[in-house]
Amino acid sequence: MTYAITQTCCNDATCVAVCPVNCIHPTPEERAFGSTEMLHIDPRACIDCGACADACPVDAIFPVDSLSVAQREYADINAAYYEGGEPAPGTTEGPNFHAWGEPVFERSLPSDFGPLRVAVVGTGPAGMYAAQDLLLHTAAEVTLIDRLPVAGGLVRYGVAPDHPATKKVGDTFSRFHSHPRVRMHLGIEVGRDVTAEELAAHHDAVIYAVGASTDRRLGIPGEDGPGCLSATSFVAWYNAHPEAVAQGVDLSAERVVVVGNGNVALDVARILVADPEALAGTDIAAHALEALRASRVREVVVLGRRGPEDAAYTRSELLALKHLPGVELVVDDHDPRTGAAIDAAGAGDRAGLLRGLARVRTGAAAPTASAAAPTAARRIVLRFHSEPVEILGDGDVRTVRVTDGGGGAADLAAGMLLRAIGYRGLPVPGLPFDEASGTVPHEGGRVAGLPGRYVVGWIKRGPSGGIGANRTCAAETVGTLLADAVAGTLPAPTGDAKAFRQLARRRNRRVVDARGLAAIDRAERDRGRRDGRPRVKLATVEELVATARAGRLPRLSR
Repeated sequence: MTYAITQTCCNDATCVAVCPVNCIHPTPEERAFGSTEMLHIDPRACIDCGACADACPVDAIFPVDSLSVAQREYADINAAYYEGGEPAPGTTEGPNFHAWGEPVFERSLPSDFGPLRVAVVGTGPAGMYAAQDLLLHTAAEVTLIDRLPVAGGLVRYGVAPDHPATKKVGDTFSRFHSHPRVRMHLGIEVGRDVTAEELAAHHDAVIYAVGASTDRRLGIPGEDGPGCLSATSFVAWYNAHPEAVAQGVDLSAERVVVVGNGNVALDVARILVADPEALAGTDIAAHALEALRASRVREVVVLGRRGPEDAAYTRSELLALKHLPGVELVVDDHDPRTGAAIDAAGAGDRAGLLRGLARVRTGAAAPTASAAAPTAARRIVLRFHSEPVEILGDGDVRTVRVTDGGGGAADLAAGMLLRAIGYRGLPVPGLPFDEASGTVPHEGGRVAGLPGRYVVGWIKRGPSGGIGANRTCAAETVGTLLADAVAGTLPAPTGDAKAFRQLARRRNRRVVDARGLAAIDRAERDRGRRDGRPRVKLATVEELVATARAGRLPRLSR
């Protein structure tokens, strides 16, 4: 029996580090790492020890013979990665078959070096991987800062609620929230409550992990009208982000158009047509669940500017759509290039995954079930070689005019349009900013021209890579920071941790610390137990702060 890596692989390579036979690739040292959608286990070299499954932070690794029907394709995906290559080298000289190299300590300080005091701005994956590196490899004292009164960032507010295994990486991070060398200040915004200069004056170094919090725009007529939303705001809405509007997403139309074909586009399409009762067992926002139960959406058309061979989504996310109960996945064949690419694709090619799906024509008429699946309640239509050129409607969206692949245009009746064409970073107070890329200029994570200030995550490298990609990104930034410390180029702080805590609380009386965060977690889990859910999130800043202060769930009106 061998193991296989499945859909929820986060690419952080924790499994690589524990494998005794080096059968998981690509490794962080290999060129392909970071460009592959997931890691793969070589079935010819795996010795069935299960170390990788035990270490995986997102429960993505299983014995092949225990894979569910929906996951069985991953055994072939893992094996196909190694077709034509040699299995990982092994030896029978001892119980440990891994050819370990010389140990290296790239992110460490000399034993006689005093502890650094480092602020990390942002508690999502990028910030927490950086904090984890500092706490595990050095004696640093870490100040965690977030503008929201709760920690988690992308894990809490970006991962789809029906991907609970992916959210488990948050458990890895949360163990550091109460670390004895961590001080937490949630609800503090740099640039509003404290300046970047004040933050730097109280720490040896500051790492900014603020992500890419806005979305790219289409630049077409009608984009600013009602019913045209960003996927960013829609994801925030169904994940109970405190800055999202609890009401106001209109799901009364039968068709929604999603522009873009990356993983976020598939996420929002899947949530729109998923069975609400299946979502009721997740941590989806209560207001979103109520709206989805009343939703009239029966069809989601996903527009991709390029062909199926160049789609931006990962194979794993597409496979998840193929196994969504009660939902038919079809391909719009309005453009002959689409069918030709699918028919010519190899079994392992991205376009090849679409072989066997029904092919339809999408038009202005109301959606109807295809002959291939006449009883399917809802469907997702993948329409390639098509992009929107105008949004028409008297107030709300009524029609989305799209290119038809032949130089003309076609009209799609729709009640809502969601743009999912990528994220973009915003300027960070006190730091330089590259408007073209939406990132902070840096050298190995070091902010150009500002000693002691660093960046990590999407604000550093742009909106690319999933959760696990932040691990190697953080390793680079922390390595640069520690090298600067040894070189003596970090500015000496003028204030200490106590002075910063007093400053923060003087500027903002609603700061949440680690004890307050633990109270929020308990309250949300208690609410979830009452409803048979993992948790029911507190959805407003007021609820979060009140719960943190009281240490218990505030009395709710019924």
